[in-house]
Amino acid sequence: MSRKITAQRGSELRCKGWRQEAILRMLENNLENAENPDQLVIYMAWAKAARDWVSFDQTVDALKRLESNQTLVMQSGKPVGIFPSQNTTPVVLMANGNVVGGWAGDDDYRKLERAGLTVMPGMTAAAWQYIGSQGILQGTYETFMSAAREHFSGSLAGRLIVTGGCGGMSGAQPLAGQLAGAATLVVEVDENKIQRRLDSGYCQVLTYELDEALALCANAQRAGKGISVGLVGNIAEVLTVLVERGLTPDIVTDQTIAEPVNGYFPLGVTKEDVVSLRQSDPEKLKALSYATIRQHVSAMLTLQERGAIVFEYGNNLRKYASEAGVSAAFEIRSFIEMFIRPLFCQGIGPFRWIAVSGDPQDIYKIDGLVLELFPGNQRIVDWIKTARDNVQFTGLPARIGWMGYGERKKLALAVNQLVAEGKIGPIAFTRDHLDSGSATLPHRETENMSDGSDAIADWPILNALLNCGSGADLVAVHSLGNWGVSAGVTTVATGDQDAAERLSRVMDNDTGIGILRHASAGYETAVDLARESGLGISAQFKD
Repeated sequence: MSRKITAQRGSELRCKGWRQEAILRMLENNLENAENPDQLVIYMAWAKAARDWVSFDQTVDALKRLESNQTLVMQSGKPVGIFPSQNTTPVVLMANGNVVGGWAGDDDYRKLERAGLTVMPGMTAAAWQYIGSQGILQGTYETFMSAAREHFSGSLAGRLIVTGGCGGMSGAQPLAGQLAGAATLVVEVDENKIQRRLDSGYCQVLTYELDEALALCANAQRAGKGISVGLVGNIAEVLTVLVERGLTPDIVTDQTIAEPVNGYFPLGVTKEDVVSLRQSDPEKLKALSYATIRQHVSAMLTLQERGAIVFEYGNNLRKYASEAGVSAAFEIRSFIEMFIRPLFCQGIGPFRWIAVSGDPQDIYKIDGLVLELFPGNQRIVDWIKTARDNVQFTGLPARIGWMGYGERKKLALAVNQLVAEGKIGPIAFTRDHLDSGSATLPHRETENMSDGSDAIADWPILNALLNCGSGADLVAVHSLGNWGVSAGVTTVATGDQDAAERLSRVMDNDTGIGILRHASAGYETAVDLARESGLGISAQFKD
């Protein structure tokens, strides 16, 4: 079924209020930015915004009929009912992809999905919070810059990054590396994905030849300038060639779709055959994928031994490599553990805001507001200036900005005031599920926690419950098969006092529980911040 969905722009309401209208536009925006919109797939080869087109249409109709004192309940991409609630409670509640542990393995999960009983929600796909590749752009940039500070005297000028994947999420890599000053080579089997990143300004060059790609990168390295090169090819093969040639990049990472049947492309098989095998012989495809994953990760390990800074960027590649027989797969570390957790301890994570009016000037005005409100926060000042000059909008105009406890509330309330004054249209505030207190993924967000709490999934559940009680407009709880649980939240700045109160509670509570999650695990930065901020039982109930 082919349908073109775009997010409505302008001030005309189809719903009974801006809270509902904003959420509907966020759903439409997911599909406007989708990698495979005909199948409702937003990214990751199978992360969907709705269970099927019937469910999509029913959801749109329900949002249009929804009163501000009602709540729409979504079960894995399907609307199941509208219930009476209150003006201060969410207008949408959703649970997506949650399956009991013994039935959550890849094969069983896919059977349940094929039976029409669940969806793979990704993180922001089924929660209608995706903003295109920009959604993880700053996080990828911050990761590369953290690597620069820790390993390359603060600069990636003259350095080479080699990575795999250039899809909806992984498509942030080329621009992030380029903005960080590195020569960045991104390998992707699907040339259409690279072309899409070229068209949206996320990649500069497309090539089919490894030697040409390396020459372009070498020229940029000599000049000390950033460049982004998209190479059509298989990352496993490219890394193997680099090993054979004795060429060791400075940084090696990966964001390919690693799921052996539903995303990974093995060597020696055409794309058409892979698509066919997914249906006709998934076990054969899994075996072929495992063989290539072994080669892929073995090459990464060799490059790590030779001095490259190597890390997995959250795609579960090491897990599948371990299953495929690479016993040393987890000697490669996660980007969260290496670079991002210190930010999580401060409640800092991938905050984002979307101009649901569709007017880019709304975002540019907020850019100026951020610079005015946070002159002492060099990270966010530098990022906003960089993003303003280099990041194209895809779908509804949006901005990512890593902010923490107190900062999100300060910005959201100031933005709500601009909406009240009629200077900008309504703004939806949300974030990635990859945040300080909203995700339990033992091979990513919570890998190697200091207290061993990697697999404790209470925290994202508590995060969701707290955001419900705080008055968020949409709250989602997701499971990613047997490898993670996460929670998402969206709150709309509509310019009224009720919105100000909701935003005030949600922004601080959402980040505050992230600080407490890390304080509970014993991280000193989080413990100190919890004490200073009056968070936590010990801070709130002193003798």
